[in-house]
Amino acid sequence: MAKYELKLPKMGESVAEATITSWLKEVGDTIEMDEPVLEIATDKVDSEVPSEVDGKLVEKLFEVDDVVQVGQTIAIIET
Repeated sequence: MAKYELKLPKMGESVAEATITSWLKEVGDTIEMDEPVLEIATDKVDSEVPSEVDGKLVEKLFEVDDVVQVGQTIAIIET
């Protein structure tokens, strides 16, 4: 099984970081492509981060209220 790194996507030219507001999936949950995994907030917008692959969430690298940089790995999905 391969491991896929879910990264915080770029959300705008001036946005460099986001705060995790809630996890919509827990470790062990099955995830489908384009299904939201977590919710984030920036100073400009709140949004959901979808999975880019089908698989199972095996690790969450951050907790709610953690600040994450754009491009940082936030979760590991086993495909």
